[in-house]
Parts: sequence; structure tokens; C-alpha cells
Amino acid sequence: MEPVQVAAALLSAVLHAGWNAAVKASPDPTAAMTAQMALSAVLVLPVLPWTGLPAAVAWPWIAASTTLNLVTITALLRAYTLSGFGLAYPVVRALSVLLVVPLAALLTGESLSPAGLGGVGMIAAALLLLALGNAGASAVPRAALGWIALAAVTTAAYVMCDAQGVRRGGSPLAYGCIVSITNAAAMLGAGVVRSGSAGAWRGVTRQAARAVPIAVASVVSYLLILWVWSGAPVAPAAALRDTSAIFAVVIAIVWLREPFTRLRLAAMLLAAAAVPLLRFA
Repeated sequence: MEPVQVAAALLSAVLHAGWNAAVKASPDPTAAMTAQMALSAVLVLPVLPWTGLPAAVAWPWIAASTTLNLVTITALLRAYTLSGFGLAYPVVRALSVLLVVPLAALLTGESLSPAGLGGVGMIAAALLLLALGNAGASAVPRAALGWIALAAVTTAAYVMCDAQGVRRGGSPLAYGCIVSITNAAAMLGAGVVRSGSAGAWRGVTRQAARAVPIAVASVVSYLLILWVWSGAPVAPAAALRDTSAIFAVVIAIVWLREPFTRLRLAAMLLAAAAVPLLRFA
């Protein structure tokens, strides 16, 4: 990976951590997530006349990514409810990082160097250390395990769909704008099914003011990682983006005054050591 690609993936991770933390802090995370996605679609609409639509060959990947993203969000929100954000999120990201490696080899023939494999493994280990520190002595509820596993599998799958789609779509910006719109439509559709049309829109309007900066961070984060995937190996770039869980801990320590434990320090150091290895993946 080129240094600029590494920097873009890490900036995407920082923004991803920020908007996920904001959604998690909301009194109603599902409504906040829906509002964020709806406003993301509004933000990108004016860009479409300039970018045009992605190439037709990318649309099956767009459809698959949208479907998988909806499943992922549903599974994540259930896992958060059952086991907590601090445990579920890093475990999901750790497992998805590891799953992307064989999927990338299967779909694109991508093979990582020993340094790249080591870097991916170190990121996954850092994320699991975070989960261990957040779990403490508590056992993971059995009901949460299935949702965590489902979210991990679908996360890895939509990463691969997006990587394939953006490479075929002709423009990361056009692809990202369309997927932002299709994701919003899917999430709003699920909200209508869940609580009716009036209930879904009421949740969006109630969260609109809070969701504007979240939507901006989400869109920029997504476009950055799409640009990276358009030219860089998928697995190391995905691993760099999943350092978002590390950055989320930094946010929690600095702004929320959460404790700075030895496990958290170890996770940060391990992730930092992985970055130069992924540069030579």
C-alpha cells in the first residue's frame, strides 16, 4: 500500500469511530442510525448529477452490499443490546478482518506477504484484547453469540462486495453516493416495516439535528475507504479501517474519561505496530 492509501484508511477509521460512538451515545441508537443514513443520502444527492451513475456491471455488487449492510446493522444493534457495544463491536471487527483474507484470495486472487498476514493478525488480536478488557469477568450471553457471528460474516461479505463494486463502477465517488442512497432506502424501508411510515419518519426528524455531523463523518469515511479499495489490496486496507475500534477507545478515554487500562494500552501498541507491516502487505 502507498503511504497516502495508509493515511486515507486511517482517517476513514478515525471518522468511522467517531460516528459510531455518537450513534452509540444516542438514547435511541436505531433511530440515530436511521437518521444518519437518511441524511447521508440527502448529502450525496447533489453530487450525483456531477458524478453520474456507476457502470452497470457494478449494480449487482451494489444490491448485494445494500442487503448485507442492512443485515449487519440489524445484527449489530441486537448484539449491542445483548452484550454491549464495547464487547460486540471489537469482536465483530476482529472476526471480519480475519474473514476478509480468505474471501479476498477467493474473489480477487489477492495474496498477502508474510508482513501483511502478520499485520492483519495483529489488528485482529488488538481488537480481541479490547473486547476482553471491556468484557471483564462477564461471560458473553449465549444469545449474543449468534448475532455477533452473523454481523462478522456479513461485514466481511459487504466489504468484499464494496471492493468489487467500486473497482467495476468507474468512480469511487459515484459508487459511494449511490450506495449511500440505497442503504438509506433499505434502512428506512426496514423502519417502516418495524414501526409504520409515521413512526419511521418521526424517528428521523427527532434525531435530525444530532445526525447531521454524524452523517458528514459517515459519508467522508465511506468515500475514503472506497477510494483506498479501488486501488489497494482489500484485506490490509480493511484491517487498517478496523482500527476504528482502537480510535473509539481513545475517544472514550479522552472525552468520556473512561479508564486507561493495561489491556487497552496493549491493544493500542499492537495496532500501532501492525500499521508499518500492512504498508508492505
